[in-house]
Amino acid sequence: MSYAQELEELITKTVIPDIDESLDAIFEEIADNKEATEDAKEEIEELREFKADLQDVLDDIQSGDIDEDECKELIDDIKEAQKNGEEAEEDFGFSEED
Repeated sequence: MSYAQELEELITKTVIPDIDESLDAIFEEIADNKEATEDAKEEIEELREFKADLQDVLDDIQSGDIDEDECKELIDDIKEAQKNGEEAEEDFGFSEED
């Protein structure tokens, strides 16, 4: 499997579903509280921007505009973020990267 295929699979089967799950949790909390906190609004915006960025990466993979080295770097970055995210106790299960 090429790095591009691995990256595409990682994004579509793990990262995007995790983002959707986090968004669902935020929306459930908003529904329970009947209003959105500023933190929740910011988290929603960040998650939506991140998801859009991932969609751009998927588009680049489909069009061949990303090389194998870039794919490998992104895979490593995602796996590192997931590892750090599992260790962190953040609201809605989302860990921000600097």
